[in-house]
Amino acid sequence: MPARVVPSADVDPTADLGDGTSVWHLAQVREGAVVGEHCVIGRGAYIGTGVRMGNGCKIQNYALVYEPAVLEDGVFVGPAAVLTNDTYPRAVNPDLTPKSASDWQPVGVTLREGAAIGARAVCVAPVTVGRWATVAAGAVVVDDVPDFALVAGVPARRIRWVGRAGVPLAPGEQGRWRCPSTGATYTERDGALTED
Repeated sequence: MPARVVPSADVDPTADLGDGTSVWHLAQVREGAVVGEHCVIGRGAYIGTGVRMGNGCKIQNYALVYEPAVLEDGVFVGPAAVLTNDTYPRAVNPDLTPKSASDWQPVGVTLREGAAIGARAVCVAPVTVGRWATVAAGAVVVDDVPDFALVAGVPARRIRWVGRAGVPLAPGEQGRWRCPSTGATYTERDGALTED
Protein backbone atom coordinates (compact mmCIF):
# COMPACT_ATOMS: atom_id res chain seq x y z
CA MET A 1 0.00 0.00 0.00
CA PRO A 2 1.60 3.32 -1.02
CA ALA A 3 2.05 6.21 1.38
CA ARG A 4 -1.01 8.36 2.06
CA VAL A 5 -0.46 12.14 2.11
CA VAL A 6 -3.46 14.39 2.72
CA PRO A 7 -3.70 17.41 0.37
CA SER A 8 -2.96 19.96 3.12
CA ALA A 9 0.37 18.31 4.07
CA ASP A 10 3.65 19.65 2.66
CA VAL A 11 5.94 16.81 1.57
CA ASP A 12 9.01 17.75 -0.46
CA PRO A 13 9.36 15.74 -3.70
CA THR A 14 12.82 14.56 -2.60
CA ALA A 15 11.49 13.03 0.65
CA ASP A 16 11.20 9.24 0.63
CA LEU A 17 8.05 7.86 2.26
CA GLY A 18 7.74 4.13 2.87
CA ASP A 19 4.73 2.03 1.98
CA GLY A 20 1.79 2.35 4.35
CA THR A 21 2.98 5.63 5.85
CA SER A 22 0.42 8.39 6.53
CA VAL A 23 1.12 12.14 6.59
CA TRP A 24 -1.71 14.18 8.05
CA HIS A 25 -3.11 17.73 7.90
CA LEU A 26 -0.55 20.59 7.95
CA ALA A 27 2.42 18.26 8.55
CA GLN A 28 5.69 19.12 6.79
CA VAL A 29 8.32 16.63 5.62
CA ARG A 30 11.43 18.39 4.33
CA GLU A 31 13.98 17.72 1.60
CA GLY A 32 15.81 14.41 1.67
CA ALA A 33 13.95 13.05 4.71
CA VAL A 34 13.61 9.27 4.73
CA VAL A 35 10.54 7.87 6.46
CA GLY A 36 10.15 4.11 6.82
CA GLU A 37 7.13 1.92 6.21
CA HIS A 38 3.90 2.12 8.22
CA CYS A 39 4.78 5.38 9.97
CA VAL A 40 2.28 8.02 11.08
CA ILE A 41 3.14 11.72 10.94
CA GLY A 42 0.41 13.65 12.76
CA ARG A 43 -1.24 17.01 12.23
CA GLY A 44 1.20 19.91 12.18
CA ALA A 45 4.27 17.73 12.79
CA TYR A 46 7.61 18.80 11.32
CA ILE A 47 10.24 16.39 9.94
CA GLY A 48 13.46 18.25 9.10
CA THR A 49 15.78 18.04 6.12
CA GLY A 50 17.52 14.68 5.92
CA VAL A 51 15.91 13.20 9.04
CA ARG A 52 16.04 9.38 9.04
CA MET A 53 13.11 7.40 10.44
CA GLY A 54 12.76 3.63 10.62
CA ASN A 55 9.64 1.54 10.19
CA GLY A 56 6.57 1.79 12.41
CA CYS A 57 7.34 5.20 13.92
CA LYS A 58 4.58 7.46 15.19
CA ILE A 59 5.08 11.23 15.31
CA GLN A 60 2.17 12.82 17.13
CA ASN A 61 0.52 16.18 16.41
CA TYR A 62 2.79 19.25 16.42
CA ALA A 63 5.95 17.33 17.30
CA LEU A 64 9.13 18.90 15.88
CA VAL A 65 11.89 16.58 14.67
CA TYR A 66 14.84 18.70 13.57
CA GLU A 67 17.67 17.47 11.38
CA PRO A 68 19.89 15.50 11.62
CA ALA A 69 17.78 13.35 13.96
CA VAL A 70 17.79 9.57 13.56
CA LEU A 71 14.79 7.53 14.72
CA GLU A 72 15.09 3.75 14.65
CA ASP A 73 12.19 1.33 14.19
CA GLY A 74 9.11 1.65 16.39
CA VAL A 75 9.85 5.07 17.89
CA PHE A 76 7.03 7.17 19.40
CA VAL A 77 7.29 10.98 19.63
CA GLY A 78 4.41 12.47 21.61
CA PRO A 79 2.36 15.60 20.93
CA ALA A 80 4.37 18.85 20.82
CA ALA A 81 7.64 17.10 21.75
CA VAL A 82 10.82 18.65 20.33
CA LEU A 83 14.10 17.11 19.17
CA THR A 84 16.52 20.06 18.98
CA ASN A 85 19.59 20.46 16.77
CA ASP A 86 21.58 23.47 18.01
CA THR A 87 23.78 23.15 21.10
CA TYR A 88 24.41 26.90 21.38
CA PRO A 89 21.41 28.60 19.74
CA ARG A 90 21.64 32.21 18.62
CA ALA A 91 19.76 34.19 15.97
CA VAL A 92 22.84 36.30 15.24
CA ASN A 93 26.63 36.10 15.33
CA PRO A 94 28.56 37.99 18.06
CA ASP A 95 28.79 41.01 15.73
CA LEU A 96 24.96 41.00 15.37
CA THR A 97 25.03 39.85 11.74
CA PRO A 98 22.33 37.29 10.97
CA LYS A 99 23.44 33.68 11.28
CA SER A 100 23.49 31.70 8.06
CA ALA A 101 23.66 27.96 7.52
CA SER A 102 27.46 28.16 7.43
CA ASP A 103 27.64 29.81 10.87
CA TRP A 104 26.63 26.74 12.86
CA GLN A 105 26.79 22.98 12.78
CA PRO A 106 23.54 21.09 13.42
CA VAL A 107 23.75 18.17 15.84
CA GLY A 108 21.12 15.49 16.15
CA VAL A 109 19.11 13.47 18.60
CA THR A 110 19.15 9.69 18.20
CA LEU A 111 16.17 7.64 19.33
CA ARG A 112 16.91 3.91 19.47
CA GLU A 113 14.47 1.09 18.67
CA GLY A 114 11.14 1.31 20.49
CA ALA A 115 11.96 4.51 22.42
CA ALA A 116 9.04 6.71 23.47
CA ILE A 117 9.11 10.47 24.02
CA GLY A 118 6.21 11.89 26.05
CA ALA A 119 4.08 14.93 25.25
CA ARG A 120 5.91 18.29 25.35
CA ALA A 121 9.22 16.64 26.28
CA VAL A 122 12.39 18.19 24.87
CA CYS A 123 15.49 16.25 23.85
CA VAL A 124 18.44 18.66 23.69
CA ALA A 125 20.93 17.54 21.05
CA PRO A 126 23.25 15.77 21.01
CA VAL A 127 21.66 13.00 23.09
CA THR A 128 20.75 9.37 22.53
CA VAL A 129 17.64 7.82 24.04
CA GLY A 130 18.22 4.09 24.42
CA ARG A 131 16.23 1.08 23.21
CA TRP A 132 12.71 0.86 24.66
CA ALA A 133 13.39 3.76 27.02
CA THR A 134 10.61 6.20 27.95
CA VAL A 135 10.91 9.95 28.41
CA ALA A 136 8.06 11.25 30.59
CA ALA A 137 5.80 14.07 29.46
CA GLY A 138 7.39 17.48 29.97
CA ALA A 139 10.88 16.13 30.69
CA VAL A 140 14.01 17.86 29.39
CA VAL A 141 16.66 15.36 28.32
CA VAL A 142 20.22 16.73 28.39
CA ASP A 143 22.13 13.46 28.92
CA ASP A 144 21.97 10.08 27.19
CA VAL A 145 19.20 7.77 28.42
CA PRO A 146 20.02 4.08 29.00
CA ASP A 147 18.06 1.26 27.38
CA PHE A 148 14.79 0.50 29.24
CA ALA A 149 15.05 3.60 31.48
CA LEU A 150 12.07 5.74 32.44
CA VAL A 151 13.30 9.31 32.88
CA ALA A 152 11.37 12.34 34.15
CA GLY A 153 11.96 15.88 35.31
CA VAL A 154 14.06 18.91 34.41
CA PRO A 155 16.75 17.86 33.81
CA ALA A 156 15.54 14.30 33.21
CA ARG A 157 16.74 11.60 35.61
CA ARG A 158 16.02 7.86 35.70
CA ILE A 159 13.18 7.08 38.08
CA ARG A 160 12.27 3.51 37.07
CA TRP A 161 13.00 0.73 34.61
CA VAL A 162 10.45 -0.18 31.94
CA GLY A 163 10.13 -3.14 29.58
CA ARG A 164 9.21 -3.30 25.92
CA ALA A 165 5.53 -2.81 26.83
CA GLY A 166 6.38 0.52 28.52
CA VAL A 167 5.09 -0.71 31.88
CA PRO A 168 7.32 -0.09 34.95
CA LEU A 169 9.13 -3.28 35.92
CA ALA A 170 8.66 -5.03 39.26
CA PRO A 171 11.85 -5.69 41.24
CA GLY A 172 12.94 -9.20 42.06
CA GLU A 173 16.00 -10.55 43.84
CA GLN A 174 19.65 -9.98 43.01
CA GLY A 175 19.18 -7.35 40.32
CA ARG A 176 16.35 -9.15 38.53
CA TRP A 177 13.28 -7.36 37.18
CA ARG A 178 10.00 -8.64 35.71
CA CYS A 179 7.44 -7.02 33.44
CA PRO A 180 3.98 -7.33 35.02
CA SER A 181 2.40 -7.04 31.57
CA THR A 182 4.37 -9.54 29.48
CA GLY A 183 6.21 -11.62 32.08
CA ALA A 184 9.55 -10.86 30.41
CA THR A 185 12.55 -10.75 32.75
CA TYR A 186 15.53 -8.42 32.85
CA THR A 187 18.82 -8.19 34.72
CA GLU A 188 20.36 -5.01 36.12
CA ARG A 189 24.12 -4.81 36.28
CA ASP A 190 26.34 -1.74 36.77
CA GLY A 191 23.49 0.70 36.15
CA ALA A 192 22.35 -0.97 32.92
CA LEU A 193 19.40 -3.23 32.21
CA THR A 194 19.47 -6.12 29.73
CA GLU A 195 16.82 -8.56 28.57
CA ASP A 196 17.20 -12.15 29.76
